[in-house]
Amino acid sequence: MKSISRSVTSNQLTVHDDLATVVNKHLNSEFKKPIAAHTTDAYQAAIAQINNRKLILDSGCGNGKSTLAIANQYPDAFVIGIDKSSHRIGKLSSHNQSDAAAQNYTIIRADLIDFWRLSANDNLQLHRHFILYPNPWPKKHHLKRRWHGSPVFKQLLKLGGQLELRSNWPIYINEFAQALTLAGFDSRSSKISMQQDNGITDFETKYHLSGQTLWQLTANLDISSNIKV
Repeated sequence: MKSISRSVTSNQLTVHDDLATVVNKHLNSEFKKPIAAHTTDAYQAAIAQINNRKLILDSGCGNGKSTLAIANQYPDAFVIGIDKSSHRIGKLSSHNQSDAAAQNYTIIRADLIDFWRLSANDNLQLHRHFILYPNPWPKKHHLKRRWHGSPVFKQLLKLGGQLELRSNWPIYINEFAQALTLAGFDSRSSKISMQQDNGITDFETKYHLSGQTLWQLTANLDISSNIKV
Protein backbone atom coordinates (compact mmCIF):
# COMPACT_ATOMS: atom_id res chain seq x y z
CA MET A 1 0.00 0.00 0.00
CA LYS A 2 1.26 3.44 -0.87
CA SER A 3 2.16 5.55 2.14
CA ILE A 4 0.44 8.93 2.21
CA SER A 5 2.21 11.90 3.76
CA ARG A 6 1.16 15.48 3.22
CA SER A 7 3.65 17.92 1.78
CA VAL A 8 4.80 20.83 3.93
CA THR A 9 2.45 23.80 3.72
CA SER A 10 3.45 27.25 4.90
CA ASN A 11 2.57 30.92 4.78
CA GLN A 12 6.28 31.47 4.06
CA LEU A 13 7.03 31.05 0.37
CA THR A 14 10.74 31.89 0.28
CA VAL A 15 13.73 32.40 2.57
CA HIS A 16 12.69 34.38 5.64
CA ASP A 17 13.27 38.13 5.45
CA ASP A 18 14.76 38.15 8.97
CA LEU A 19 17.14 35.22 8.45
CA ALA A 20 20.36 37.25 8.30
CA THR A 21 19.41 39.37 11.32
CA VAL A 22 18.56 36.34 13.44
CA VAL A 23 21.59 34.26 12.42
CA ASN A 24 24.09 37.10 12.91
CA LYS A 25 22.62 37.89 16.32
CA HIS A 26 23.12 34.32 17.49
CA LEU A 27 26.60 34.04 15.97
CA ASN A 28 27.68 37.09 17.95
CA SER A 29 26.08 36.30 21.30
CA GLU A 30 26.44 33.75 24.09
CA PHE A 31 23.80 31.13 24.77
CA LYS A 32 23.28 31.20 28.53
CA LYS A 33 20.28 28.94 29.05
CA PRO A 34 20.96 26.41 31.89
CA ILE A 35 21.68 22.86 30.78
CA ALA A 36 19.38 20.16 32.13
CA ALA A 37 20.95 17.65 34.52
CA HIS A 38 19.39 14.63 32.78
CA THR A 39 21.05 15.58 29.49
CA THR A 40 24.38 16.05 31.24
CA ASP A 41 24.10 12.52 32.63
CA ALA A 42 23.14 11.06 29.25
CA TYR A 43 25.94 12.96 27.53
CA GLN A 44 28.59 11.73 29.93
CA ALA A 45 27.40 8.13 29.62
CA ALA A 46 27.48 8.32 25.82
CA ILE A 47 30.87 10.01 25.55
CA ALA A 48 32.43 7.43 27.86
CA GLN A 49 31.80 4.77 25.18
CA ILE A 50 33.67 6.40 22.29
CA ASN A 51 37.05 4.66 22.82
CA ASN A 52 39.03 7.07 20.65
CA ARG A 53 37.05 6.28 17.51
CA LYS A 54 35.90 8.89 15.04
CA LEU A 55 32.69 10.38 16.38
CA ILE A 56 29.47 10.65 14.39
CA LEU A 57 26.21 12.15 15.63
CA ASP A 58 22.81 11.13 14.32
CA SER A 59 20.83 14.04 15.72
CA GLY A 60 17.11 13.44 16.03
CA CYS A 61 17.52 9.73 15.35
CA GLY A 62 13.88 8.79 15.96
CA ASN A 63 13.49 5.03 16.23
CA GLY A 64 17.21 4.45 15.60
CA LYS A 65 16.94 2.97 12.10
CA SER A 66 19.25 5.64 10.71
CA THR A 67 21.75 5.22 13.57
CA LEU A 68 22.12 1.52 12.82
CA ALA A 69 22.52 2.21 9.09
CA ILE A 70 25.19 4.83 9.76
CA ALA A 71 27.01 2.52 12.19
CA ASN A 72 27.15 -0.17 9.52
CA GLN A 73 28.34 2.31 6.91
CA TYR A 74 31.15 3.64 9.13
CA PRO A 75 32.45 0.66 11.15
CA ASP A 76 35.61 2.54 12.17
CA ALA A 77 33.55 5.28 13.84
CA PHE A 78 31.38 5.47 16.94
CA VAL A 79 27.84 6.71 16.29
CA ILE A 80 25.67 8.40 18.89
CA GLY A 81 21.99 8.55 18.03
CA ILE A 82 20.10 11.20 20.00
CA ASP A 83 16.38 11.76 20.31
CA LYS A 84 14.23 13.41 22.97
CA SER A 85 11.36 10.95 22.63
CA SER A 86 11.45 7.81 24.74
CA HIS A 87 8.54 6.49 22.67
CA ARG A 88 10.48 6.70 19.40
CA ILE A 89 13.66 5.26 20.91
CA GLY A 90 11.59 2.43 22.38
CA LYS A 91 10.86 1.22 18.86
CA LEU A 92 14.52 0.32 18.34
CA SER A 93 13.81 -3.33 19.13
CA SER A 94 12.00 -3.58 15.81
CA HIS A 95 15.37 -3.31 14.06
CA ASN A 96 18.22 -5.81 14.13
CA GLN A 97 20.71 -4.19 16.49
CA SER A 98 23.28 -6.91 15.82
CA ASP A 99 23.80 -5.56 12.30
CA ALA A 100 25.99 -2.71 13.52
CA ALA A 101 29.66 -3.62 13.27
CA ALA A 102 31.07 -4.41 16.72
CA GLN A 103 28.17 -2.49 18.27
CA ASN A 104 29.87 0.76 17.39
CA TYR A 105 26.92 2.89 18.41
CA THR A 106 24.70 3.98 21.26
CA ILE A 107 21.26 5.55 21.26
CA ILE A 108 20.28 7.93 24.04
CA ARG A 109 17.37 10.04 25.10
CA ALA A 110 18.49 13.64 25.48
CA ASP A 111 17.70 17.21 24.51
CA LEU A 112 19.68 18.00 21.34
CA ILE A 113 20.19 21.64 22.23
CA ASP A 114 21.87 20.76 25.53
CA PHE A 115 23.77 17.80 24.03
CA TRP A 116 25.29 19.99 21.30
CA ARG A 117 26.20 22.66 23.85
CA LEU A 118 27.93 20.15 26.12
CA SER A 119 29.80 18.71 23.15
CA ALA A 120 30.91 22.15 21.98
CA ASN A 121 31.98 23.13 25.50
CA ASP A 122 34.20 20.04 25.58
CA ASN A 123 35.60 20.91 22.14
CA LEU A 124 34.49 17.60 20.65
CA GLN A 125 35.19 17.40 16.93
CA LEU A 126 32.89 15.28 14.81
CA HIS A 127 33.81 13.12 11.86
CA ARG A 128 30.29 13.41 10.49
CA HIS A 129 27.01 14.91 11.64
CA PHE A 130 23.65 13.73 10.33
CA ILE A 131 20.48 15.77 10.84
CA LEU A 132 17.90 13.79 8.90
CA TYR A 133 14.46 15.31 8.42
CA PRO A 134 14.24 17.76 11.33
CA ASN A 135 10.91 19.35 12.17
CA PRO A 136 10.79 22.19 9.60
CA TRP A 137 8.61 24.50 11.75
CA PRO A 138 7.15 25.86 8.50
CA LYS A 139 5.05 28.76 9.79
CA LYS A 140 6.70 32.09 9.14
CA HIS A 141 6.82 33.07 12.82
CA HIS A 142 8.64 29.81 13.65
CA LEU A 143 12.01 30.86 12.18
CA LYS A 144 13.77 30.85 15.57
CA ARG A 145 12.66 27.26 16.20
CA ARG A 146 14.54 25.98 13.13
CA TRP A 147 18.13 24.86 13.84
CA HIS A 148 19.68 27.60 11.73
CA GLY A 149 17.50 30.21 13.48
CA SER A 150 18.17 28.89 16.96
CA PRO A 151 20.73 30.22 19.46
CA VAL A 152 22.36 26.75 19.35
CA PHE A 153 23.35 27.16 15.68
CA LYS A 154 26.72 28.52 16.80
CA GLN A 155 27.44 25.38 18.83
CA LEU A 156 26.29 23.14 15.98
CA LEU A 157 28.90 24.75 13.74
CA LYS A 158 31.63 24.46 16.36
CA LEU A 159 31.24 20.66 16.36
CA GLY A 160 32.69 20.57 12.83
CA GLY A 161 32.74 17.48 10.66
CA GLN A 162 30.95 16.63 7.45
CA LEU A 163 27.37 17.81 7.89
CA GLU A 164 24.48 16.14 6.10
CA LEU A 165 20.99 17.57 6.52
CA ARG A 166 17.85 16.38 4.76
CA SER A 167 14.36 17.80 4.37
CA ASN A 168 11.23 17.56 2.27
CA TRP A 169 10.87 21.36 2.47
CA PRO A 170 13.31 23.13 0.10
CA ILE A 171 12.99 26.44 1.96
CA TYR A 172 14.53 24.77 5.02
CA ILE A 173 17.50 23.68 2.91
CA ASN A 174 17.86 27.10 1.29
CA GLU A 175 17.72 28.89 4.64
CA PHE A 176 20.28 26.55 6.18
CA ALA A 177 22.60 27.12 3.23
CA GLN A 178 22.33 30.89 3.60
CA ALA A 179 22.91 30.64 7.35
CA LEU A 180 26.08 28.66 6.67
CA THR A 181 27.21 31.32 4.21
CA LEU A 182 26.72 33.99 6.86
CA ALA A 183 28.95 31.94 9.19
CA GLY A 184 31.64 31.54 6.53
CA PHE A 185 30.92 28.03 5.26
CA ASP A 186 30.22 26.70 1.79
CA SER A 187 27.55 24.08 1.22
CA ARG A 188 25.96 22.06 -1.55
CA SER A 189 22.26 21.36 -1.98
CA SER A 190 20.71 18.75 -4.23
CA LYS A 191 17.74 16.46 -4.74
CA ILE A 192 18.02 13.00 -3.24
CA SER A 193 17.76 10.13 -5.68
CA MET A 194 15.60 7.40 -4.14
CA GLN A 195 14.87 3.89 -5.30
CA GLN A 196 11.89 1.92 -4.02
CA ASP A 197 11.75 2.08 -0.21
CA ASN A 198 15.45 2.14 0.65
CA GLY A 199 15.29 5.26 2.80
CA ILE A 200 17.75 5.67 5.64
CA THR A 201 14.85 6.83 7.83
CA ASP A 202 11.18 5.94 7.91
CA PHE A 203 10.43 9.60 7.19
CA GLU A 204 12.44 9.45 3.99
CA THR A 205 10.65 6.32 2.81
CA LYS A 206 7.25 7.77 3.68
CA TYR A 207 7.88 11.04 1.86
CA HIS A 208 9.28 9.26 -1.18
CA LEU A 209 6.33 6.87 -1.44
CA SER A 210 4.02 9.90 -1.19
CA GLY A 211 5.63 11.37 -4.29
CA GLN A 212 7.46 14.19 -2.52
CA THR A 213 10.83 15.56 -3.63
CA LEU A 214 13.54 15.07 -1.02
CA TRP A 215 16.43 17.49 -0.56
CA GLN A 216 19.90 17.22 0.91
CA LEU A 217 22.47 19.76 2.10
CA THR A 218 26.10 18.84 2.70
CA ALA A 219 28.88 21.00 4.12
CA ASN A 220 32.39 20.55 5.43
CA LEU A 221 32.40 22.39 8.75
CA ASP A 222 36.11 21.74 9.27
CA ILE A 223 37.31 24.15 6.62
CA SER A 224 36.54 27.86 6.52
CA SER A 225 38.82 30.86 6.43
CA ASN A 226 36.02 33.17 7.49
CA ILE A 227 34.37 31.36 10.36
CA LYS A 228 32.71 33.60 12.93
CA VAL A 229 32.24 31.07 15.72
